[in-house]
Amino acid sequence: MRARPIALGFLIAAGMLGAVARAEDQKVELQTRPGVTDAFLVTAPPGPPVASMILFTGGPGILGKTMQNFLIRSRGKFAAAGFLVASVDVPSDRQNGYNAVFRGSAEHARDVAAVIAWLRQKAAVPVWLVGTSTGTISAANVAARLKGSAGGDGLVMTSTFVPSVSPPPSIPDVVDVASITVPTLFVHNRDDACETSQFQNLAPLMARFTHASRKELIVVSGGIPPQSGPCDSFARHGYIGIENEVIADVVRWIRGAK
Repeated sequence: MRARPIALGFLIAAGMLGAVARAEDQKVELQTRPGVTDAFLVTAPPGPPVASMILFTGGPGILGKTMQNFLIRSRGKFAAAGFLVASVDVPSDRQNGYNAVFRGSAEHARDVAAVIAWLRQKAAVPVWLVGTSTGTISAANVAARLKGSAGGDGLVMTSTFVPSVSPPPSIPDVVDVASITVPTLFVHNRDDACETSQFQNLAPLMARFTHASRKELIVVSGGIPPQSGPCDSFARHGYIGIENEVIADVVRWIRGAK
């Protein structure tokens, strides 16, 4: 475990983030299951990508309603760091959003498999699965179910979903995390006040990742005063004010992962 405080950053005005895709985003829609399509936004790096990255937003997973989510609002910064970024939306048969059970399902993994295949066709580089909050269920599920070139090459869990009690289902209730073998990074704000992402609940979950080829926890703290509820985008849960430092930590770790 590596723990270090992070200096305060600056709040990006919510109005600048918007609720629609940026001009540099490309929208792609694929058929993922019979009669089912899934759309995602692609944000390309300025040069050849060093890796691809699939971002899983939290909440219900509906991209248009979560554009201010930590990962989604940071997609341009990940792209600027050299990543080909895909921000995934809900599939056409889940327009009202995900629940934890679907996030842990074979159907969800099959949807994401199509995105992975698309990214591998675009660039012969590793594909990383990156989730935040309830999006960590999705990322872990894909890492557990899909192996080899059909799956991801690494996993990043930020503000991991670790409820104190069930319901809702915890990650081990819906994902066989012991079957995850790829390098896995956990990032957590020690001051996260969200009831389903309490820092003290993270260690028991991490202990279940018994076969990850590499496993590490980066602990951060601080930020600017929360501008939203404790489980929402502009709180410690969403790394408000320290986004740049957290992104830099993730980028460094991915680049150094073997």
